[in-house]
Amino acid sequence: MRGRAKRDALVALLLVLTSVGCARERPVLYPNAQYERVGDAVAEEDIEACLQRADAHVGNSRPGADAARSTGIGAAIGAAVGAVVGAITGRPGRGAAIGAAGGGTGGLARGALRSRRNDPVFQRFVERCLQDLGYEPIGWR
Repeated sequence: MRGRAKRDALVALLLVLTSVGCARERPVLYPNAQYERVGDAVAEEDIEACLQRADAHVGNSRPGADAARSTGIGAAIGAAVGAVVGAITGRPGRGAAIGAAGGGTGGLARGALRSRRNDPVFQRFVERCLQDLGYEPIGWR
């Protein structure tokens, strides 16, 4: 039963990290005259249109690649550290496996959190698009 509980906990952690990583940042608009004139719904449609336009023209290089890279790096570092600890305790193979699992999970968490951030060129494109429509972007969340 202990192995199943560990597996269930790992699956739950991965689901949480995946959902956190999927929500990407969006621009925040200052409520200027254009925003007040069109209202929330139209402003959100305009944001979505600018996001799609940026995806089509410049892409958004970070989300998946950063998460995968961070997971791989974390697993490699964890395996190395685990192998050293395992060698000291007389079980290098098991230590490497445990270290790789822990390092990979940590790397996945880091990558998932970082993947919410958009590429700077992508962000600048969206901001310019919104400015051309009369909005004043003030940041990203």
